Amino acid sequence: MTTPLRAAAAAAALSALLSTTALADEQVFPATLAGHAIIPAMTLVPPPADAPADAWISGKFAAGPARVDQPMSVEGNTGGLHGNRGTGLYLPFIGQPVQGFSGFAMERAEDGAIIALTDNGFGSKLNSPDTLLFFHTIMPDFEDGTVERRQTIFLHDPDGHVPFRIAYEGTSERYLTGADFDLESIQRVGDQIWIGEEFGPYLISATLDGRVTGVHPTLIDGEELRSPDHPRLRVGAQAGADYRLPRSSGYEGMALHPETGMLWGMLEKPLLDENGEAGPRVLPVLEFDPEAGEWTGNQFLFPLADGATAIGDFNFIDETRALVIERDNGEGDPSLQCAGEPAPDCFPNPAMHKRVVLIDTAQIADDGIVARLGHIDLMDIDDPDGNARLDTVADRDLTGKFTMPFFTIEDVMRYDETHILVATDNNLPFSSGRQLDAAKDNEFVLLHVPELLAAE
Repeated sequence: MTTPLRAAAAAAALSALLSTTALADEQVFPATLAGHAIIPAMTLVPPPADAPADAWISGKFAAGPARVDQPMSVEGNTGGLHGNRGTGLYLPFIGQPVQGFSGFAMERAEDGAIIALTDNGFGSKLNSPDTLLFFHTIMPDFEDGTVERRQTIFLHDPDGHVPFRIAYEGTSERYLTGADFDLESIQRVGDQIWIGEEFGPYLISATLDGRVTGVHPTLIDGEELRSPDHPRLRVGAQAGADYRLPRSSGYEGMALHPETGMLWGMLEKPLLDENGEAGPRVLPVLEFDPEAGEWTGNQFLFPLADGATAIGDFNFIDETRALVIERDNGEGDPSLQCAGEPAPDCFPNPAMHKRVVLIDTAQIADDGIVARLGHIDLMDIDDPDGNARLDTVADRDLTGKFTMPFFTIEDVMRYDETHILVATDNNLPFSSGRQLDAAKDNEFVLLHVPELLAAE
């Protein structure tokens, strides 16, 4: 895994063009729904007692172009990409939304609970300064379809490790908010939590109780990689010169190698070239040594298949093989695709490409591209036993089938020898998917996939 990114760039560009055709013939493995558990979309938690009073009403800057202080007064909608349909939930919220799970840690908590990360709030720096950043320990119960939230841990920086001014700068505990970081991936390494984020992009280390211990910028070939949301950039920053990473494209996936203990951060979208144009359709995956606190320089490239725009998560299942969620930007069942202009009874940009891909890091080509061993299709899951707990609006017969028609599917991990667990970020209150006019819930989907997990 020692491919220098610049040296591989020209070869990767050609390889990416060729590989998309090859990927069209990639092996598709079956998947069967084994369990389905749900955290309702409208699930809120109180902020810590010592957090600023401002944190009791979240989403004041996400309800429109102007500040909104009246709780539950402005309906969320799906936005222009998805038809501007109302979702039935109203901003601002009283408390902090649990919503938006954006990563699972491979290592579990001492009680066996899954360590799960909540996203940055409402999607951007500008609209999330009153939403706190936190992670949880959770335990799905597939017998009754619920998810127990055992603990919520709020990130805070009382020791001043964050190298820029934060939203709650003048407070003692210095709780972090969605104006500071956009959290997307998480791992536990011993008594430390490591989080990959998108604004820098940075890797953040913290204690198990959420106290920040370090913030590490991203280095590629000795140069810092930046996004347009990097705290040091100002108006007039030029794509390609001042930043090479598109907005919202940082560490959507970060895997912990089970043998070496190294962290591998996978960027969500391809880098821009030196002219600020879209580069090759490959995603850099960079190795970080958490003990030394530095990038090793080792890296490889993940090739996106035709139809994919981004990845959602990345976790190893053994010493060389790993799972990657690969997706497009669509939501809603394809059978209800709008024939013309967006309308209340159709999806203008339905879900088409939602996959879990198996890769093998023992098979990396000379140009740095990792081997894809096959995938499962999250839009074509068998459900012979009727384990699905939610209906899906569609203009086709979905009897015996289960689908995940969501914009953002951002969590995957090996659950046991034959199952994987997949979960969603519901972008509260801006995404739907199962229904045309209702905010999507947080879904935890247990899939029986022995053939996928055995592939080599």
